[in-house]
Amino acid sequence: MTTPTTPPPTTPPPTPPARGRRRAPSRMERAAGRAAALQRPRVLLALLLLLALTCVMLLDGYLRAEVGGDQRVRTGASASDVPDAVLDGGPILTFPGGQATTVSVPDKTIVLTFDDGPDPTWTPQVLDILEKYDVPGTFFLVGSMVARHPGIVRDMVEQGNEVGVHTFTHVDLSYQSQARVTREIEQTQLALAGAAGITTTLFRAPYSSQTDAIDNYSWPVYESLGEDGYTSVFIDTDSDDWKRPGVSKIVEWATPEDGEGASVLFHDAGGERSQTIEALPKYIEKMKAKGYTFTTVSGATAEQRPASGAPASTGSGDGLQAAHHEATGATLYEGKALIAAVAVAEWTVPALSAGLVIVGVAVMGRFAMMLVLARRHHRQRNRRRFSWGPPVTGPVSVIVPAYNEKECIEATLRSLARSTHPVEIVVVDDGSTDGTADIAESLGLPGVRVVRQANAGKPAALNNGVRHARYDIVVMMDGDTVFEPDTVRHLVQPFADPSVGAVAGNAKVGNRRTLIGAWQHIEYVMGFNLDRRMYDLLRCMPTIPGAIGAFRREAVLQVGGMSDDTLAEDTDITIALHRAGWRVVYEEHARAWTEAPGSLGQLWSQRYRWSYGTMQALWKHRRSLTEKGPSGRFGRVGMPLVVLFQVVTPVFAPLIDVFTLYSMLFVDFRAALLAWLAVLGVQLVCAAYAFRLDREKYRYLLMMPLQQLAYRQMMYLVLIHSCVTALTGGRLRWQKLKRTGEVGTGVGAG
Repeated sequence: MTTPTTPPPTTPPPTPPARGRRRAPSRMERAAGRAAALQRPRVLLALLLLLALTCVMLLDGYLRAEVGGDQRVRTGASASDVPDAVLDGGPILTFPGGQATTVSVPDKTIVLTFDDGPDPTWTPQVLDILEKYDVPGTFFLVGSMVARHPGIVRDMVEQGNEVGVHTFTHVDLSYQSQARVTREIEQTQLALAGAAGITTTLFRAPYSSQTDAIDNYSWPVYESLGEDGYTSVFIDTDSDDWKRPGVSKIVEWATPEDGEGASVLFHDAGGERSQTIEALPKYIEKMKAKGYTFTTVSGATAEQRPASGAPASTGSGDGLQAAHHEATGATLYEGKALIAAVAVAEWTVPALSAGLVIVGVAVMGRFAMMLVLARRHHRQRNRRRFSWGPPVTGPVSVIVPAYNEKECIEATLRSLARSTHPVEIVVVDDGSTDGTADIAESLGLPGVRVVRQANAGKPAALNNGVRHARYDIVVMMDGDTVFEPDTVRHLVQPFADPSVGAVAGNAKVGNRRTLIGAWQHIEYVMGFNLDRRMYDLLRCMPTIPGAIGAFRREAVLQVGGMSDDTLAEDTDITIALHRAGWRVVYEEHARAWTEAPGSLGQLWSQRYRWSYGTMQALWKHRRSLTEKGPSGRFGRVGMPLVVLFQVVTPVFAPLIDVFTLYSMLFVDFRAALLAWLAVLGVQLVCAAYAFRLDREKYRYLLMMPLQQLAYRQMMYLVLIHSCVTALTGGRLRWQKLKRTGEVGTGVGAG
């Protein structure tokens, strides 16, 4: 029987377009084109956000020497290629005119040098001591530390101290390629430019000591840097403060013999330096009492070469040290950009780490809640004496909204015709162009009515079906879904309880033979159905699946029917029913077999619509957070759980995978792998229990590790894409998925 809502208009046959002219796009085609054009930038923005996160983590790892770090230190190599004059010379190595020349520190002169800084704890204390005693120092700075603590370097230079390059990541340059050497130096210079507006010509290699330690591998590095105008600075007196031998030993070992001048090494970073801080004032007082003066590397060089015109510095001052040059142009702006990028990384990564902890706790908490509450739900609902009340035996109306479902509509209607519960079937054809309505009528099945309407969307089709329904209980399903013979009977039994306004059924993936279908099968059984058991007991079920749900007609009309305010009309009406005081429950035995998307593109479109629609529904019902009664209960119990478990946790869940991958590549592969396997093990336990409750075959769980590596990442990207769309105020049209009709009665029966 066909019941048209309006008399079908008489339309003349379309006039074929004139030869050589293109047909103008229809209004729907233009709208679809505009929607697609709007979504492309948002997809790009979501991917750019992910790329930015990756870059920030890599930068932070590089600063901490986790990315590209090299802990090798060369010892015991031959020095046959190094000139004897260098091996036996002073601690300051220059290459004027390409000729290696060493300079010694003048007698009764101390060049105080500090390595490995700046450190936010120890370097400021060192600077305070130097300022108190009016003594300059020469600090050889690690570029990554400069980028992280630019303010300390700025104060250091303004105080009149001299700075030099100690590489960017503190690696032994004798093991590195020429490109890596250049990069280490240039990046440190950029950090100095961004922090203090200067560059420097001083250099000290990590792990270097006296000139007699230069070997055949490090000598080419010094030669190359000398050709570029760098002065390499060594030591001839070492305090060995890094060994923490005690204050008296540090002072003793740092004292040169017989009034000789010395380049003395201390450390202001790289470990616990309290002994250095305590020893430094004592050392300065002792050396001043012996008649020593203090200068910088540039000052010592100038004293030994007065003809060179280099300014000597014996105290702090406002002018630049001779080794310093003002950073200008691209170097200055690139340096400031580096400092800004590092500041972002320094803030972002700890915040993400804290988020990772929160997400980890939330994920594990969700698993624990699902297991405990799902077990309780199963035992409660499957007790021998459990009953909703007197059996519901009266006929119900089944509404089947259909838009271009020619591949599936026959299997759907034939499955309903075999129902063991009396039903009337209302097929609402939403302006199909593929003959869906004609197929439904041609089947000649008893109790089937076809209602035709102009294309208005799924919510309008469902509302039209409710208006045409004859009975007080309406079952809503999708046009591609197949019911088992007992599905309707199980689905309507909870309505024996007069407080129940709606029932969610157990949706199953019918086309699970493909890889994508199997992944969705795992998700449906583990995620959706375990979640529904949990939410049922907590009385805050957020969604009745569009594939299988039953409603009291009275309840649907009370909340205004299906709304087209959101893309998730099923979530919208479920929340509305909660707020109206109706109870929504889950019936695990009412199974429906649905056709899941068969390609990644269709899957993305479907989940994008779901996640974005869920956000719209939550925002629409945000007032429930402050209301009283049933609405307030859902707002203060259901809303936070849905936001936490379905929005916040999935959005930040990629942090677990990103940090795990980062740890595997750059930190500790074995520990990271074991942690990932432990999380996978917890998920497998939950999935196995869910499969047991649903009496599913365990073989699909073999695909779960691959699902975690590929499918889950795609779902994260979809949710991030939805969040970007929501934050940018985007609108999305309802999207029709391509159906194959693969799900049939054979699947349902099996």
